[in-house]
Amino acid sequence: MSTLLVTGGCGFIGSNFIRHLLATDPTVRIVNFDGLTYAGNLANCKDLEGELRYKFVKGDITDRDQVRAAMQRGITDVIHFAAESHVDRSIQDSGPFVRTNVIGTQNLLDAAREFNVKKYVQVSTDEVYGSLGETGLFTEETPLHPNSPYSASKAGADMLVQAYQHTFGMNAVITRCSNNYGPFQFPEKLIPLFVTNIMNDVQVPVYGDGQQVRDWIHVLDHCTGVEAAWRSGKSGEVYNFGGRCEKTNLDLTTTLLDLLGKPHSLIKYVKDRPGHDRRYAIDCSKAERELGWAPKWTFENGIRSTIEWYKKNTAWTDGIKTKDYLSYYEKQYGA
Repeated sequence: MSTLLVTGGCGFIGSNFIRHLLATDPTVRIVNFDGLTYAGNLANCKDLEGELRYKFVKGDITDRDQVRAAMQRGITDVIHFAAESHVDRSIQDSGPFVRTNVIGTQNLLDAAREFNVKKYVQVSTDEVYGSLGETGLFTEETPLHPNSPYSASKAGADMLVQAYQHTFGMNAVITRCSNNYGPFQFPEKLIPLFVTNIMNDVQVPVYGDGQQVRDWIHVLDHCTGVEAAWRSGKSGEVYNFGGRCEKTNLDLTTTLLDLLGKPHSLIKYVKDRPGHDRRYAIDCSKAERELGWAPKWTFENGIRSTIEWYKKNTAWTDGIKTKDYLSYYEKQYGA
């Protein structure tokens, strides 16, 4: 039986991953290690209370002693989701991003070496590649060119993982994924923020001309990709996951308005984000070929399911509005 240390398991992607793995593999145990910062929410894992194969441990990955204590719970593998992840916040203050994403990753790597974990999975982002032109796709061979403090901190963490794998022979892989959406996403990110605003007839802030392009993937497709990388990924390799679903921010916004039956007059154009990357798009053929993974959710089904989740879980959204979750553009433009 494997015992996984899942960092950031009370966050959006981490909580979906834990729920997925416990539901599909009866031989796995999970220790959820989360510092419960503003985006970490115990309510995301409330349905797991009482599950004997699940244990929550409150802890900070930037604290070496807390990481070591968690590793002493018989951990066999590490799946590292925990991160400061919002570009807008990194523009306001990059300090927490460097501490959590770089120093926190170093602490986990050192502890993984000390306790001889079987496998270490670093969950990263396509943003480390920078920005694409109008054509082309990010592959695992694309040079790193991060353009924000957030993506720079994630690139730094990825390079540490590669260095530990090469220098110490650690069994470590890196995954990089495009924009996620789905249930339990913290409402500072575009889709949950816009859905909850639109439901309440509040304007939604669209940066610049709204023609920035992102590739969207349902969070459960991302979770199965991380699982595949853990089970079958080759040490030292990078695996990209994407949904093959490119949309401009403006097209996505009008889709949400239409699905919720609200007028396009709720769009509020605001000054563009500093250094805003124009386009991301992922080539995930390596993961399909080597891991046997493929996205299962169409965007049409996924976005409708996501909207319905937020409609049915207003208590969840209301419950976290007491936290400081205003994003950069909300603070800047009063959206």
